Amino acid sequence: MTKAQPQISLSVSPHLEPPDIEALRDWVRAFKVEEIECVTPDFAGIARGKVMPAAKFLRESEVRLPISIYFAVITGDYAEAPHPELHSDGDITLVPDIATARAVPWAGEASLQIIHDVVDRHGAPIPFAPRNVLRRVLDAYAARGWTPVIAPELEFYLTKPNTDPDYPLEPPVGRSGRQSTGSQAFSLSAVDEYDAVIEHIYDYAEAQGLEIDTIIQEAGAAQLEINMMHGDALRLADQVFFFKRLIREAALRCGCYATFMAKPMAGQPGSAMHVHQSVLDAQGRNIFTQEGGEASPLFAHYIGGMQKYLPAATALIAPYVNSYRRLVKFMSAPVNLEWGYDNRSTGLRAPRCAPDARRIENRVIGADANPYLAIAASLAAGLLGIEEQLTPRPPVEGGAYDHERDLPYSLLEAVDLLEECAPLGRLLGEDFVKLFVALKRFEHEQFMIVISPWEREHLLLNV
Repeated sequence: MTKAQPQISLSVSPHLEPPDIEALRDWVRAFKVEEIECVTPDFAGIARGKVMPAAKFLRESEVRLPISIYFAVITGDYAEAPHPELHSDGDITLVPDIATARAVPWAGEASLQIIHDVVDRHGAPIPFAPRNVLRRVLDAYAARGWTPVIAPELEFYLTKPNTDPDYPLEPPVGRSGRQSTGSQAFSLSAVDEYDAVIEHIYDYAEAQGLEIDTIIQEAGAAQLEINMMHGDALRLADQVFFFKRLIREAALRCGCYATFMAKPMAGQPGSAMHVHQSVLDAQGRNIFTQEGGEASPLFAHYIGGMQKYLPAATALIAPYVNSYRRLVKFMSAPVNLEWGYDNRSTGLRAPRCAPDARRIENRVIGADANPYLAIAASLAAGLLGIEEQLTPRPPVEGGAYDHERDLPYSLLEAVDLLEECAPLGRLLGEDFVKLFVALKRFEHEQFMIVISPWEREHLLLNV
């Protein structure tokens, strides 16, 4: 792996206060920005949008996209839409969230990317857009005077370039000239093997004004984890959206790939997006802790809700056929929704922390999940537990792998559970659930068309 110099077009990311078009206009002039990328996340978390000259953007030209971006599956095909208004494939309008403006440090010229919300021709928000799905859940918390606080931990693998999907992925060659073999969790020398990529990640993050808590070596071969600071759920989802693109670009600059597949390599641990969750009241107090410092009943109800409703939400936090290859025993991933204090074998972990920082960590979410949808699903499950005053199972001491599996085994099983769960549909939006379910079933049909190497190896001459 050769070390490359980062192509940073802007040394500082805009911090627009107040976040309005006039502040952006001044910033663009000051830094001679040439292009604006108008982006919005689709169901897969892919950045869809348009690139335009900054001058045209600042004239407040209306940016439109076809609504079909929401029934495109990961293969690039289009599923049959269950919503009649989608059949005409009319336009939706992109509305910039100026506060999300960030540099594009890998671009050849000074550029900005801005996350956009989407509205219909009447100006009403598109209910099944991922940001709006998360907002819907956050509004349900706000109605109670509460604000969720989250902290994501995002795992990913570096691999050698792979242009032929028939061949397995391999770790890249590090600075020592050797490939990683894994089992080097938290090793500083293992992190140093890929210091060129990591330096690019830090440089790009600084250019975009994104704060990194830590970067560590995980258990897999060339598997890294980036931890983010805790904060507002929507803004942290935006950061994960930005970071995925940033990390891929940093890896490409250094001659390798970065992948967020849940299980990219056989025999290696999968990649998760662990999300720490707590909730503050209107006075900024953690509702999971009572005045004396003990855990509150709301903390128990929240865990109970996650245990009851996350199985039905699994399609959102493990959204691909590959996702379920990660959720197997003894591979650093949970297989159930047991909970425990500082217990990483459980799907729900209560970390050791001060009473005012009491939180629950969802360890089921895969790195392949759309951050907006995964965070919405996890927060929705907890809120339903509070609404229904659910009681969780007792905390697990010791390993949780011998407890009964309560997570779905496959994508189709997960999709069926989501479709049948009316409480989740109410919180996430019934239109969204209908469309998401239709896309996932179509995507599974596309997967079934492909014959795998395992089938050729074991069935060709034996059956």
